[in-house]
Amino acid sequence: MESITTYVDQYGYIVLLLALLLEMIAIPVPGEVLMSYTGYMVHQGQLNWIFSIIIAWTGTTIGMTTAFFIGQRLGAPFLHKHGHLIHLGPEQLEKTSGWFNKYGNKLLVVAYFIPGVRHITGYFSGITRLPFRTFAKFAYSGAFVWTTTFISLGKLLGPQWEIFYDAVKKYLVIGGIIIASVIVAVYIFRKYRKPLLWAAMAVIRRIYLIFRSKVRAEFVIFGTATATLLMIVLMITMIQNLFNAEFSDFNEVTTLIVSLVFKHGWTSIFKGILALGTHQALLIVMVLTACWIIWKGEDRTHEFLILLMVTIGGEFYQNILHAVFHRMSDGSVTSFSHFVAEFPSDQAIMVLIIYGYFTYLVVRHAEAFWVHTFMDLLLLAVLLLVAVSHILFGMEIPSNIAGGYVFGGVWLGLNILLLEIFRFI
Repeated sequence: MESITTYVDQYGYIVLLLALLLEMIAIPVPGEVLMSYTGYMVHQGQLNWIFSIIIAWTGTTIGMTTAFFIGQRLGAPFLHKHGHLIHLGPEQLEKTSGWFNKYGNKLLVVAYFIPGVRHITGYFSGITRLPFRTFAKFAYSGAFVWTTTFISLGKLLGPQWEIFYDAVKKYLVIGGIIIASVIVAVYIFRKYRKPLLWAAMAVIRRIYLIFRSKVRAEFVIFGTATATLLMIVLMITMIQNLFNAEFSDFNEVTTLIVSLVFKHGWTSIFKGILALGTHQALLIVMVLTACWIIWKGEDRTHEFLILLMVTIGGEFYQNILHAVFHRMSDGSVTSFSHFVAEFPSDQAIMVLIIYGYFTYLVVRHAEAFWVHTFMDLLLLAVLLLVAVSHILFGMEIPSNIAGGYVFGGVWLGLNILLLEIFRFI
């Protein structure tokens, strides 16, 4: 990596253009490293941001176009002659070409972010006879998004660009798959908008009728049990990651992004947001929960009982968790003992439990569907803002907060499940 950055230091834009051109024709060049370092040089004032993006885009598009014509001239005849040996004869090639022309071209935008895939998309587009105008439309757009993203992030992160690159490399494939899935989902929605909207309305109406029918309890029990089971699986996964010391990159990148995004003019705002996680705020939410039970509760005795269990029991629950993890930190495993003792976050557990139980009761007893949506979004906003404020002021590390939310979600889910069973019997 040092050798290629040295060339960028000496020759700047020329190396950027040639390196990305070569990478697009499948010659192994670390394009993301190169562009991130270019962004760092922009941060230092040695290169121009806009011109760097133009040069990087030019090199990428020339390379992709070269690969496209090579695939078109050499690939298709070869597959027509020998493709049957790999079950890709003329008939299968025609079907593949038709599918790629209809659906796959949208994925050209995302393929740049998936290592190993971006190197073959130009060739494959040519081999499958994708019309050049269609290829250019999506491949050149993707090139602009890809180059702009990495150069801009390198510019934003400055001297810490290497931290970003090392951490994000592991998630490029996952991120690319997620983005590809979103693009496919958007395409399907646009193509089948009316049937999907009618189906969605039917599902919403069905859920509304279920919530007003006698089978409401069974429905809620099943949904709560499923959600709690998923939270338990996530909890086990987090414990495994904790033992494998896999939270370091997550903590570094999350802390860095929060500090960069909220570094100007946000201090006073987030100091106020810190109040949402204080004992006083949680006590107010508990009082509001009790008032809601008195006003709207259908089974006040059990709802008050669960309120006591999620709060008082939650205190015991987090103490037990801390005793277990603190004992682990004192054991033979020392590589992660410095933050195991604080995992999961006490405050995050109680914030999730208390705000979550209040949200559940409001949603459970409210008739209007918009109230359900509003309360769910409000809960997500509170959890996110509390997490960001604690990270911003260095009060807790991101993995401990995430752990607190997950462990709190398990405790809340188990108590809600118990409440719904009480209702049912």
